[in-house]
Amino acid sequence: MGVKGLHFHDLRHTGNTLAAQSGASLADLKARMGHDSDRIALIYRHDTRDADRKIADG
Repeated sequence: MGVKGLHFHDLRHTGNTLAAQSGASLADLKARMGHDSDRIALIYRHDTRDADRKIADG
């Protein structure tokens, strides 16, 4: 990629996090990643949960 310190996994994580934030289901995330595990897909929903908590807390 030519960007020092940037790795493929960084882009994968960002893409899946953005997909989760836009409303992708666990099934959608698992299909994008090629994983069968809900636990792995839930990792990418962390930012969405944090945002939901901030909104709820006001």
